[in-house]
Amino acid sequence: MPRFFVQPEQIKETTAIITGPDVKHITRVLRMAVGDPLTVLDGTGAVYQAEIREINKEEILCRLLGQEKADSEPHLKVTLVQGLPKGDKMETIIQKSTELGVHRIIPLAAARSVVKLEGKKVAERQERWQRVAMEAAKQCRRAGVPEVQRLCRWDEVLAGIPLGALVLMPWEDERQQSLKEVLQNVAAPSEVYLFIGPEGGFTPEEAARAREQGFHSVTLGHRILRTETAGPAALTMVLYHYGELG
Repeated sequence: MPRFFVQPEQIKETTAIITGPDVKHITRVLRMAVGDPLTVLDGTGAVYQAEIREINKEEILCRLLGQEKADSEPHLKVTLVQGLPKGDKMETIIQKSTELGVHRIIPLAAARSVVKLEGKKVAERQERWQRVAMEAAKQCRRAGVPEVQRLCRWDEVLAGIPLGALVLMPWEDERQQSLKEVLQNVAAPSEVYLFIGPEGGFTPEEAARAREQGFHSVTLGHRILRTETAGPAALTMVLYHYGELG
């Protein structure tokens, strides 16, 4: 059955309002009509069975028939803080992390980030990345869409980490402590933050600052992973350890 995400405010009592590009997709691509069934999701975990009640040029009104229990969302919230990479690698990271079950993605303006975003480009890129997350969530049948925040700097990210969160920083220069060892030796956290460097990794100064903040610097193994591989790989390991995958 076709699935469509709407904003929570687009659900009012027994009616859901679909707007934007999905209107064209429903009417011209899927050629759906009044009375056809579909699934409506609000992006925060609520899933509704619905049917098309009215088709207009700019919006489609759907009658909500009942709410389902969402079982596709991990209980553990993992935030991926990704050093901004080059090209379209960020889109690949967002797509794969969404499929795996990431809760939030924060692009980080790291010291070795080659791409520099300023002004309106920051907002434009965030909107594009959020659309990538939504399409990936739709494709893998998630009930929620991960939030992709705007590009942030270190101080902004550090200020937003809640107390009790487990903060992990895979780093290529770490030789002693493995991710597996940390996960086995800490109590089950309320949230997990994963910090991944851009191409070239984090600088020694960034790594030192992170450790001062209580980050766990860890190694993922003997091979150096590309930035677009490291985030999804570490995310998989964490979710598997806590029973959210496999």
